Amino acid sequence: MLKTITLKDLASRFDVSFEGDHDLNLTGLAPLDLAQKNQISFLVNPIYRQQAIDSQAGVLIVNSADLVFVKQESKSSKSFLISSNPYALFARVAQFFQSLREVSLTTGIDPLADVHPSAIVPNSCTIGPFTSIAEGVVLGEGVHLVSHVRLGKNVHIGSDTTIHPMTVIYDDCVIGQRCILHGGVVVGSDGFGFAPDFSKTSSEWVKIPQTGRVIIGNDVECGASMTIDRGAMADTIIGDGCKFDNQVQIGHNVKVGAHTVMAGCSGIAGSTEVGSLCIIGGYTNFSGHLKIADRVTVSGGTSITKSIKEPGGHYTSVFPFTEHAQWEKNAAIIRGLDKLRQQIKDLTRKIK
Repeated sequence: MLKTITLKDLASRFDVSFEGDHDLNLTGLAPLDLAQKNQISFLVNPIYRQQAIDSQAGVLIVNSADLVFVKQESKSSKSFLISSNPYALFARVAQFFQSLREVSLTTGIDPLADVHPSAIVPNSCTIGPFTSIAEGVVLGEGVHLVSHVRLGKNVHIGSDTTIHPMTVIYDDCVIGQRCILHGGVVVGSDGFGFAPDFSKTSSEWVKIPQTGRVIIGNDVECGASMTIDRGAMADTIIGDGCKFDNQVQIGHNVKVGAHTVMAGCSGIAGSTEVGSLCIIGGYTNFSGHLKIADRVTVSGGTSITKSIKEPGGHYTSVFPFTEHAQWEKNAAIIRGLDKLRQQIKDLTRKIK
């Protein structure tokens, strides 16, 4: 049976004000153009105001400015949830409706799982089929290992963390509480550490043993196929509340501050420290041994090759896209900049 909640009860649950039909039964959320009378939608960007006015949504999540505009322009009566941060309220409401739909898990260990006798697995945990748990592992309450998960020796997983299929956690790594690790995540693989030895008597890259750990804080989410290398001697550390997109790479001995977010295909080379509350765009890369201040924003596709000491800056090094023929002309000019620079120097000397 589809579960519902009234507008009044929903507003009370999230401690926000509302206007409209307080007894309206709501079943979930939908986009502005698809929402129906018993659904909620939201307005964040003013460019969608007209779409919000035309929407059939029973309830709109809005800020106070958009509330006044939509009420004045709308020809039909609407109900509203009013918040200073509509996007965050939308996210929390979405979480609530998702919880109404989730089927309760049957706790316990699947017969096809392989759990070492020394592992500590509380009864509230759910261990899916073909999961392998090595000796010395400690799980908190309510941990959910969906299936095909591998936990190495002495791994610690905090309470209410969910780990999705094909994820591998190497020996001695620590995962905090309420984390989500999506499919294919690898935590604790060796960092890329090799010492060159090319001489008359030797010709090889000598592997440096990676003996550190990975320590992940609470409320961290790791996207599919993300990799986090263990430290060479010290630990790789991920702060509380960090969110990572798919295919992000974190090198050995890296430190990422609390509540930093990184979009897909970004990478941080070894021993770089990224501050708290940073926003890193997709396909961004950081050289090794850098220090990045707090609250730094980096646009997608940017290469950061030097430390950033001032907090709060926004950095971009992407050449804007253009038509291919125009790009070829610009590329030719860029390729000849060194010659142009020399010509300017020569002219300057002659003038002097």
